[in-house]
Amino acid sequence: MRSIWRGAVSFGLVSIGVKLYSATEDKDIRFHQVHAVDGGRVKYKRVCSIDGEEVEYGDIAKGYELPDGQVVILTDADFDELPLSTRREIEVLEFVDQDEIDPIMFEKTYYLEPDGPAARPYVLLRDALENAGQVAITKIAIRQRESLAVLRVRDGVLVMHTMRWPDEIRRPDFAFLDEDIAVRPQELKMAEALIGSMTSEFDPGQFTDDYREAMTALLEAKQSGGDVQQPPEVADDGAAVVDLMSALRRSVERAKGGSGATDSADDVDDSDDSAAEDEAPAKKAPAKRAPAKKAAAAKAPAKKTPASKTTASKTTAATTTAAKTTAAKTTAAKTTAAKKSASADKPPAKRARRSA
Repeated sequence: MRSIWRGAVSFGLVSIGVKLYSATEDKDIRFHQVHAVDGGRVKYKRVCSIDGEEVEYGDIAKGYELPDGQVVILTDADFDELPLSTRREIEVLEFVDQDEIDPIMFEKTYYLEPDGPAARPYVLLRDALENAGQVAITKIAIRQRESLAVLRVRDGVLVMHTMRWPDEIRRPDFAFLDEDIAVRPQELKMAEALIGSMTSEFDPGQFTDDYREAMTALLEAKQSGGDVQQPPEVADDGAAVVDLMSALRRSVERAKGGSGATDSADDVDDSDDSAAEDEAPAKKAPAKRAPAKKAAAAKAPAKKTPASKTTASKTTAATTTAAKTTAAKTTAAKTTAAKKSASADKPPAKRARRSA
């Protein structure tokens, strides 16, 4: 156990150092609010009702609303300045019989442990309470709230029960209390006989929480049957760990125009897949610019052809290419011959002019 408070019990002129521990624990099965579709946790944000902005925990103060709607704001410094003498002290006020205290006033229960060298005065107070058959009425302040409390002995340990203040106990106000309702003596005698037949010593160990056991069995049955939901792993904003290589790799893929299939499901919706695929070819830059006819041929769907037709088409294409090459060579030869003939005719013309 971990102590939640540390102080001293003030018993006359004797001060007994003690540590306070919660004597009870909650065994209820706790549930989280989750999204029914994928099991994701539902989270809440602290938002200001005036400006709609999220408020940091350090900027939150306590406010007391007045009857006219105005708010008195108190900070931690205001609470620290309040004169609370029982902040670190359990002050013993008086001793009474335990039967004089109505259990309706009991609130929470704590164990007290002697702190350091306070074991001897601790045992002194414990034995004195047991011998007197009484309990001690005290006051204590826990979490900026002062409460009445009762000190008693249980199994050799001092136990403290915090109590409600008298003005915190509601008075029953029911109509039947003002009515004169009479019961027959025979009925009363029969009820008393029934009570006598059911009277026994109280043993809390014989009672069980049937609802909790049924809920535990239900959860175990669903788990063994595979009826569980594995929520997707979502990085916590408060403690996010960034995978640098993964982030860089995805950035490069997006810069190159990678399709939406390379992205994770968290980043790309199903509605965006088609748009991403349509934009991908436009983003890719070809190494060489293909002619218009070849580009059109590339866009056309490819049809399966027999092997013989494919071979014939290849042969025809090769013959056509060879023919074009031969024609080109012939044309080039004719051009060269014409140029030579023209150059051969020019010198005689120049000599004729000189002789003239």
